[in-house]
Amino acid sequence: MLQISNLFIYPIKSLGGIEIQNAQLTDRGLEHDRRWMLVDEHNQFLTQRTFPRMALLKTAIKENKLIVFEKDQIEDSLTIELALTSGEKLQVDVWDDNCEAHHISTTADVWFSKKLQRNVKLVYMPTSSRRPVDKNYALQNDITSFTDGYPILLIGQASLDDLNNRLEEPVPMNRFRPNIVFTGGTPYQEDDMKHFTINDLEFFGVKPCGRCVMTTINQETTTAGKEPLRTLSLYRTTNNKVNFGQNILHTGIGRIQVGDELQLIK
Repeated sequence: MLQISNLFIYPIKSLGGIEIQNAQLTDRGLEHDRRWMLVDEHNQFLTQRTFPRMALLKTAIKENKLIVFEKDQIEDSLTIELALTSGEKLQVDVWDDNCEAHHISTTADVWFSKKLQRNVKLVYMPTSSRRPVDKNYALQNDITSFTDGYPILLIGQASLDDLNNRLEEPVPMNRFRPNIVFTGGTPYQEDDMKHFTINDLEFFGVKPCGRCVMTTINQETTTAGKEPLRTLSLYRTTNNKVNFGQNILHTGIGRIQVGDELQLIK
């Protein structure tokens, strides 16, 4: 039996994630996932690829507020309203996409700029902003948030276990930033999961997830190495892409939770 073992959201792109027990599925992925993003003075998105220190900024949700804090410095936290109702409209760039966003506040900018030691702005993707996924993989008019390209990332626990058996030092799942982790099945079974359901909601595997140097950054220390990317490249390379995990599209809106079964259709 394939069963959800972990659910994660990453409210602010490239910052620490939050493990949750249940999630609301929205038109662009799990609720609150990558709806916020940091941009530079040119409104270009920022990630750990260039600024590993972003990994030290952790997130939590409490009483309908998003809390951001630096690791081991929770007393110096930033509070953001989850229900944003206004804000200066901006056009921001995330990879090759230009989309509408709302500026959060000068207070947030100052806090993040101090933590990252460079001038940044925090923006939010409102419901009115429609960022389409790559049309070559879209089912219909699929959209996503500020993700790297698709609304949901799926990884099997067996896949990580198999990888860790090949490594001198095992790595945790947070290196790969999935939304849904499942147990059961075989290593890399997600590669072939083209169509499945969870609670009668339909999910479609559309594209393997090509991995980058972010997987080599320790999320607790920001120390970077060569693993696990080096080992993955030895047996998980296709068309010059090192793949680990499956990008998922979905239809319908509803709730999923830890313990739910994945029913394979194709």
